[in-house]
Amino acid sequence: MPVVKVSPKFQVVIPKEIRENSGIKVGSKMDIFVYDGRIELVPLKSIKTLKGSLPEMDTNIQRDSDRL
Repeated sequence: MPVVKVSPKFQVVIPKEIRENSGIKVGSKMDIFVYDGRIELVPLKSIKTLKGSLPEMDTNIQRDSDRL
């Protein structure tokens, strides 16, 4: 497990192996929160990258006859 050091400005460097495995690039945005006593960083994905990720989902919607 990689270990990182906190700089005097409270910055850390995400190790290269973790960046590559997680798809983190320069300018990527991440959600950060505390969970069960630890800090979690979750890469945010654009809605475009999620297109087609649920192919089995039924997208047919039953609409009322007075709706378009």
